[in-house]
Amino acid sequence: MPIFNEIEMQDIGLLPGSDQEALQIILSHARDSVSPERRQTACAQSESSVHFFQNAGLRFHTITAGPKDGPVVVLLHGFPEFWYGWHRQIGPLVTAGFRVVVPDQRGYNLSSKPAGVAAYALTELVSDVLAIADQLGREKIFLAGHDWGAAVAWSTALLHPQRIAKLAVLNVPHPAVMRKFLSTHPRQFFRSWYMFFFQLPWLPEALFSALNCRVGARALLHSSRPGTFSAEDLAQYRGAWSQPGALTGMINWYRALFRTGVKFQDQNVRVPTRILWGERDDFLLSEMAHESLHYCTSAELFTFANATHWLQHEEPERVSQILVDFFRA
Repeated sequence: MPIFNEIEMQDIGLLPGSDQEALQIILSHARDSVSPERRQTACAQSESSVHFFQNAGLRFHTITAGPKDGPVVVLLHGFPEFWYGWHRQIGPLVTAGFRVVVPDQRGYNLSSKPAGVAAYALTELVSDVLAIADQLGREKIFLAGHDWGAAVAWSTALLHPQRIAKLAVLNVPHPAVMRKFLSTHPRQFFRSWYMFFFQLPWLPEALFSALNCRVGARALLHSSRPGTFSAEDLAQYRGAWSQPGALTGMINWYRALFRTGVKFQDQNVRVPTRILWGERDDFLLSEMAHESLHYCTSAELFTFANATHWLQHEEPERVSQILVDFFRA
């Protein structure tokens, strides 16, 4: 079992500036979306804070919100985001009665950034998810992930199905489907060019960080619908990317993918699953979403014809409602 201890908690009034501002926005949206009676009950039962957890000596900066006795929903971000990638979903899940836990995954933002590529193997990333559940005293959790967070979520459900009550994944296919399409579909191979570029030492970090992380900001803007990411959003991301060691930690996920492996004894996901997919994804072919259904014993696919890879940002209300309905049922 991972070594995992809660080592620090701060009330919302004591959070670092960016966290405090973001959480205040999230909770204000949540309050505005419900009746005064429901709002009063939710406020009385909910606490929002930053936790720092520990897994085998690594610290994980985590946003938590909602009633402490509520069912736990863990939201996993992808590349090149951080916990803020789920900020539009936290409020709706809290008002639905869930305890929402949104970590900066290892290598990102304010979480630890271990040295070496092996530290970012999928088995290590999965261990972080299990550690959160263990510390919260929950045998099972609801788990949702986007992009790389979806890859970790798939892997957690495959390796430890007994720990996942329900699984939701956004715009990343089942691992077997990804491997298959990379080797048999040239269109997907060329769309994944950056994964191979990231295998180079130091150059990806140098390019990403140049001119105030211009490449990262432009990648978000050019691959999303107009207006998806505001200037304020990009400022949040630049702050996260500028944390010491963050870019190497983030890119090491891709390096570890090519240099470390994980074997799934059972390729079938045996927990209830929902796949949400923006069909205008510049990085991943939509056919992979449909193919992923064949690797699930109980799964549904929700497609968004006008959404891109950044689905939860572009269709926040619908994504939030799908998650709430799924986890409630």
